[in-house]
Amino acid sequence: MRETWRITSQKAIFEFSKLPAFHIAVPSILQFILNASLIILATVLCILMAKEIIHFVEFIVTSDTPNFQHFLEQILVFFLYFEFISMIVKYFRENYHFPMRYFLYIGITAMIRLIIVDHDDPFNTLLHAFVILILILSYYIINNTPAMKSFNK
Repeated sequence: MRETWRITSQKAIFEFSKLPAFHIAVPSILQFILNASLIILATVLCILMAKEIIHFVEFIVTSDTPNFQHFLEQILVFFLYFEFISMIVKYFRENYHFPMRYFLYIGITAMIRLIIVDHDDPFNTLLHAFVILILILSYYIINNTPAMKSFNK
């Protein structure tokens, strides 16, 4: 009896997926959830970016002994927030599409931040620099491949 139930339930699911409304409703619902999630994420990122600006002002005004490494780290975190927000804006402007180059920008910025923050081990620094080189080469390939130029704009 359990096998019969599985077969009929699979058949029911198969028959249900043939309905035209199913193919229209499910992607629309998922797109709405994705868009709402990205709007919430963009709002949170804007708040965090504003907090970074407040930290910049506090650092410049109140710092007696400036720690420029920490300040540079904060600037790079600010740019990460900025790049994520601009990627979300681009997603909505480009008809729900994330251009690959924005992911590469974020990766390069994150690796530069990692080198600045954690530069004690020379081998790890070399590996991080190699990752940056690979990301830059990927960006170069994407920009110089004719098929990818139209897809990535």
